[in-house]
Amino acid sequence: MSNPVKAAVFGTGSWGTAFGMVLADAGCDVTLWGRRAALADAVNSTRTNPDYLPGVELPAGLWATTDAAEAARDADFTVLAVPSQTLRANLADWTPLLAPGTVLVSLMKGVELGSAMRMSEVIDDVAKVGAERIAVVTGPNLAREIAARMPAAAVVACPDESVAQRLQTACHTPYFRPYTNTDVVGCELGGAVKNVIGLAVGIADGMGLGDNAKGSLITRGLAETTRLGVALGADPLTFSGLAGLGDLVATCSSPLSRNHTFGTNLGKGMTLQETIAVTKQTAEGVKSCESVLDLARRHGVDMPITETVVGIVHEGKPPVVALKELMSRSAKPERR
Repeated sequence: MSNPVKAAVFGTGSWGTAFGMVLADAGCDVTLWGRRAALADAVNSTRTNPDYLPGVELPAGLWATTDAAEAARDADFTVLAVPSQTLRANLADWTPLLAPGTVLVSLMKGVELGSAMRMSEVIDDVAKVGAERIAVVTGPNLAREIAARMPAAAVVACPDESVAQRLQTACHTPYFRPYTNTDVVGCELGGAVKNVIGLAVGIADGMGLGDNAKGSLITRGLAETTRLGVALGADPLTFSGLAGLGDLVATCSSPLSRNHTFGTNLGKGMTLQETIAVTKQTAEGVKSCESVLDLARRHGVDMPITETVVGIVHEGKPPVVALKELMSRSAKPERR
């Protein structure tokens, strides 16, 4: 009988913990790493994560530690589930501890500020493992629903399809159905930009603008995501799949989405600081909207919704003014 697959999950937030559950339910031995001893002790003693997934019983194959070396030891898959803007510094500390040949798996949906790098690019830049040992898990994956073992599908992306297939097997459960894809660029951009569009839709909902506005923002948001992806070499078909449309619809429709909720509070008139104060977890789009816009400008891609979100979130533009500017842009054909 072969030994079970070993997985380390760096990050004890809601999505890191939920994906750790998926891996454990699929038969892997899973170690969660977190900074706080109290949380790791709670995971091990109560079989719950009281801070991020209260009331959810964790499977037997999952336990937690604050010792990064212990978590990383002999891991076939090393899953990274920290806020995207903290990845570089964290991974610099963890790289010397990584097991030889481990596949680094990104759960993060963001673009790094300053460098405008996607998360897989940051991983390769820091860990120097090569793209064939870096995979991405993305799609319509709201952590609370997955932790409740509600049905979900996802994309496992890696340039090396055999690596993607190995990870697919390691996280395939009766409730979590992963598909493989080799278009890492498209899959990552779909996940990063949907957070920005989720903010825009949340703002519109907070302003009470109705479902026509929501449908228009989702559709035009997908169009500008696809434009950016194609400029960076992605397959346009990726954006009609789970990593694109699927993730976008879930984020823009669900009250469980942090980015949508954050935007809703802004649309209701709360200031940025007030909204941050009532938001317990990271809404990736708040910072990534700036880096996504930076990336678009570097490649000469027009992203008006993203630009509008940056104006509201970071430049203090009133949502009513931003809406008027967005709606009064010059008329043009839909497919351009």
